[in-house]
Amino acid sequence: MGPTASGKTRIALELAEEFPLDLISVDSALVYRGMDIGTAKPDAETLKRVPHRLIDIRHPEESYSAGEFVRDAHAAIDASNQCGRIPLLVGGTMMYFRALTEGIADLPAADAEIRAAIDAEAEACGWPALHLQLAAVDASAAARINANDSQRIQRALEVYRVSGKSLSEWQAGDASKKTKLNFLKIAMVSKSRSILHESIARRLRIMMENGFVEEVERLMARPGLTASHPSMRAVGYRQIWSHLEGKDNLEDAHQKTLAATRQLAKRQLTWLRSERHVRVVDPLETDALATISAFLRGHRER
Repeated sequence: MGPTASGKTRIALELAEEFPLDLISVDSALVYRGMDIGTAKPDAETLKRVPHRLIDIRHPEESYSAGEFVRDAHAAIDASNQCGRIPLLVGGTMMYFRALTEGIADLPAADAEIRAAIDAEAEACGWPALHLQLAAVDASAAARINANDSQRIQRALEVYRVSGKSLSEWQAGDASKKTKLNFLKIAMVSKSRSILHESIARRLRIMMENGFVEEVERLMARPGLTASHPSMRAVGYRQIWSHLEGKDNLEDAHQKTLAATRQLAKRQLTWLRSERHVRVVDPLETDALATISAFLRGHRER
């Protein structure tokens, strides 16, 4: 686990050369086809050499929930175990990690009509106003969700409008399913926030040079895909989409993406601080790979 641009993929690929690992992506954006540059998705050659499960499994017009991830992750873990290999989950979508390790409530199914109505309200009055609506019906969820986190606000309001029962009530009920799997948790956390920010900025520059804007242009040309789809709410995509609609110039979109990515990293680090039984490794250590390798080998030999 770790914040964006912390070197998780690089370490995972190096570990795969040493251990019989199957890599399983834990990333809510990598599930989408055609979203390659802005997600820093491993290239085709890398994926051929070291396959990753749960990458490119949805079209960007489709949604993908934490519940679906838990189902798919369990299937991938079982398949790896049956082959006598070690499943290694790698990514930065902390909500997916938490759902897998701590269990998830059996929530009502998505309702396209209600989602469209919520999106229309947000278009008219903004997501902070929808966040206030959420606070009125589910104060606990509103306290956990940022006022501009459109995807989570939408889902929490959708659950309430579909069922008449708040998301927090669902999550506190008997429907939570605790996994029986045991996990070794490793968090890639740099002690230097400034170096993480430099890494984020450097990676964004590379994305822009490699054609991130053109990638979003291709996505915009897809029939039926809109800025309100969950895939296009991913950090970077929504900012570049806004630029292509003429709402921001490219430099402003670049700076807004940089700021949003830093905020994402901050939220990820906050999640990590609340995780229990985690081995924290600074990716900037000269022996970070050796540290993680020794940790895994020690558990494997027990």
